[in-house]
Amino acid sequence: MIRRPPRSTPKPSSAASDVYKRQEITLPDSSKRKFDSPVSLIDIAKDIGPGLAKATIAGVVNGKEVDSDFVISDDSDVSILTDRSDQGLFIIRHSTAHLMAMAIKQLYPSAQVTIGPVIEDGFYYDIAFERTFTPEDLEAIEARMSSLAKEDHGIFREEWDRDEATIFFKSIGENYKAEIIDSIPAKETISLYRQGEFVDLCRGPHVPSTGKLGVFKLTKVAGAYWRGDQNNAMLQRIYGTAWASKKELKAYINRLAEAEKRDHRKLGRKFDLFHFSDDAPGSVFWHPKGWAVFLQLLDYMRKRQEDNGYVEVNTPDVMDRSLWETSGHWFNYRENMFLTQTEDERVFALKPMNCPGSVSMFAQGLKSYRDLPLRMAEFGKVHRYEPSGALHGLMRVRHFTQDDAHIYCTEEQMKQECIDVVSLVLDIYKDFGFDDVVIKLSTRPEKRIGSDEVWDKLEDALSNALEVMGLDYVLYPGEGAFYGPKLEFVLRDAIGRDWQCGTLQVDMNLPERFDIAYVDETGNRDKRPVMLHRALFGSLERFIGILIENYEGAFPFWLAPEQAVVINITDSQADYAEEVAKSLQNNGFRAICDLRNEKIGFKIRAHSIQRIPFILVVGDKERESRTVAVRTRNGDDLGSLNLDEVMTIFGKEAESRGGGFLGKELIVFKKTVSGLV
Repeated sequence: MIRRPPRSTPKPSSAASDVYKRQEITLPDSSKRKFDSPVSLIDIAKDIGPGLAKATIAGVVNGKEVDSDFVISDDSDVSILTDRSDQGLFIIRHSTAHLMAMAIKQLYPSAQVTIGPVIEDGFYYDIAFERTFTPEDLEAIEARMSSLAKEDHGIFREEWDRDEATIFFKSIGENYKAEIIDSIPAKETISLYRQGEFVDLCRGPHVPSTGKLGVFKLTKVAGAYWRGDQNNAMLQRIYGTAWASKKELKAYINRLAEAEKRDHRKLGRKFDLFHFSDDAPGSVFWHPKGWAVFLQLLDYMRKRQEDNGYVEVNTPDVMDRSLWETSGHWFNYRENMFLTQTEDERVFALKPMNCPGSVSMFAQGLKSYRDLPLRMAEFGKVHRYEPSGALHGLMRVRHFTQDDAHIYCTEEQMKQECIDVVSLVLDIYKDFGFDDVVIKLSTRPEKRIGSDEVWDKLEDALSNALEVMGLDYVLYPGEGAFYGPKLEFVLRDAIGRDWQCGTLQVDMNLPERFDIAYVDETGNRDKRPVMLHRALFGSLERFIGILIENYEGAFPFWLAPEQAVVINITDSQADYAEEVAKSLQNNGFRAICDLRNEKIGFKIRAHSIQRIPFILVVGDKERESRTVAVRTRNGDDLGSLNLDEVMTIFGKEAESRGGGFLGKELIVFKKTVSGLV
């Protein structure tokens, strides 16, 4: 049976009015409004003002998002949502996904629409269709969406009997929808939304009508397995974006174009950094230049960690099932682990995380409170099963390296250790030009180990550390790891995209599960340490991918795989060019020599395209004067300099972490170059 809530406030009978309790609506600014009868959200907006009523998309009643025609019968806290709020924009994108599904069903009636969630900056809908959608199809779908938006179809919520809903969807050929209904818990309401002749299964809420949906763009189509399982049917995932204004949409499209230009997979091929192969899905084949960047990051992090009191260790890649059962990974993470069984039927797992190995390391030998805090770092190779459809260049792989560390400390030291880690990670990010960092605090998830009392201590340690440092953070309830709460550090890159990189987790559960202890000041040998899990780059592979896109391949001098190239004009300068390159190499700089029999202009252009920071040209004049003509990859000409001057420039560039001559006007340098030497 269908029940359609009315879209306007119901008028009670006079008898009902006599006994009806006057309800009080509390708004976000704490102001209150009283109504003599049940009132819909949209009528509350009208009571506040016609402008707000026109802008209303949906609302929040006592913490729950609802449609604009939702009727309120009791005293309630109410917020009106417009397109100016993040929640309002989320609902616009959700409703636009339904608009796309409506357009697809009109254009391609045999298509089945499955699920259409909101994602960052947009939405997608997975479609089952007998042929591949083409770019022309996307244009047609987008045009039909625009027409449907202009027609301003009302969007109505309907609550259905579960069996009738299943029969209905099967009758119209939407078998995936019927399967979704079967998976919905029996206690949950089955709600559908109707717009025109199109009906879709959805919890809602949605905008009041399709006329609220005018600013959107379909972006691409890709393959996706039904419910993310490669054993299921392959569907087509159509992506789109939706915004509150045309200005925001235009800015986003420009960002997409810039991101496409910076795609690390394309730049990885262009600059010969790495490749992937079906022989090892989700694993990186590092080429010499890419590996040079990787090693520079390792050396950099090693130095920072040594300066901050860390010791480096290394643990096995393959460990017995029993270890993962003790840690809890076997029961909470097994579907993401690579397993193998030996001839004696022992089950081993490639480690998806370094923590159990680190705990095993701590357990070797008696530890005293004088040994704490003990900061053990490991550049650990980890392996995690990711569905093939989720793999994405360096950003999502199955085999990667973490700059992992585990800090063992007393409860009294926990807060300061948290402060020190946060301070270190923010300082490190500055060296790479990331000053805009958002910190997220994720608290206890529903599926977890440990008592609430322990979780209270751990969550307080992280939040108190941030508050002492005067740092803002965003709270994400329920998003912590199964063994402890965590901080996530999100970087904003050169074109405004956000990347989650470093993490800090505090944990009193694994020390308990592994029964590790230290001797305290009183001689008690059973004192549990607190364990901090910390990764600053996160995955080195992913961090390199972020750097490639952030710098668009133009790495700062200290990180560039090739810092300088020496090129000759004719063969007569070949020996001198090799001598210059060798001298630079002997002084620790990554220099190469290009002696090809090509025109000098061709070679300069080729190496400028490869984004090599400095190009050193030698001709007869430079050979005779023992100098080099110095150019930057940006085309700036520094003139002829002797090798000592070049070394001084390179040294200052390396020290500047990218903030030197390559990133600034060279006029000041030209006036002061003699003083540098």
